[in-house]
Amino acid sequence: MTEDQRGRVRVAAGHKRVRVYLRGELVADTLRPLLVWEVPYYPTYYLPLTDIHADLEPNGSTAHSASRGDGTGYDVSVAGSRAEGAALRYLDSPLPELRDAVRLDFESFDWFEEDEPIYVHPRDPYSRVDILASSRAVRVEIDGVTVADSTSPRILFETGLPPRYYLPLTDVRMDLLTPSDTHTSCPYKGTADYWHVRVDGTEHRDLVWIYRTPLPESQKVAGLACFYNEKVDIFLDGVLQDRPHTPFG
Repeated sequence: MTEDQRGRVRVAAGHKRVRVYLRGELVADTLRPLLVWEVPYYPTYYLPLTDIHADLEPNGSTAHSASRGDGTGYDVSVAGSRAEGAALRYLDSPLPELRDAVRLDFESFDWFEEDEPIYVHPRDPYSRVDILASSRAVRVEIDGVTVADSTSPRILFETGLPPRYYLPLTDVRMDLLTPSDTHTSCPYKGTADYWHVRVDGTEHRDLVWIYRTPLPESQKVAGLACFYNEKVDIFLDGVLQDRPHTPFG
């Protein structure tokens, strides 16, 4: 692994077969993906130019990164389908690994690691998710009002984030919750639906989420509700927990 000290970008060789499709047509197929941490929290894939099966057409756009250098933008065309501005190359990057690699926009394509689809961004090989059943007492307060109280949480431990307490809906004040139109996706857990919480006339938006049909590795939290530790008061075995500072706070 290398690290550019100016931009704190890490680059690591991936060991999974990665395939990329646009409307069912193969765009890339590689056994030599690069994982690049453009931000500290998760990586993206850069793929060898020689493993790109689509046409890359310069579109005149550019992008500058303090760590990766000056990027040239491309449209991606394959079998009559086109993704505009969906590729980027750093031809003279100070990071030599990137000079012969292509960054494909994740949201513009369908991605597979081996034969399984991946979502949102590649999984970080240095992160993991553990979900453990527990009998610890978890109580959640908002503005002094108890909105959840459980002795059968599932605790989700994810590298780099605080423990998350997933609670049975029967232990949550569902009368205080109203459905939200917000949905988010996670490459480890799947797609989450959200609720707002109304307490004493004040609405706290998107404070609670649920994975109704999580990805296989996170099945233990299916159908359970979780509150943002950063935004509520959580008592664990009667002890008030400090509110963590995270990108979600």
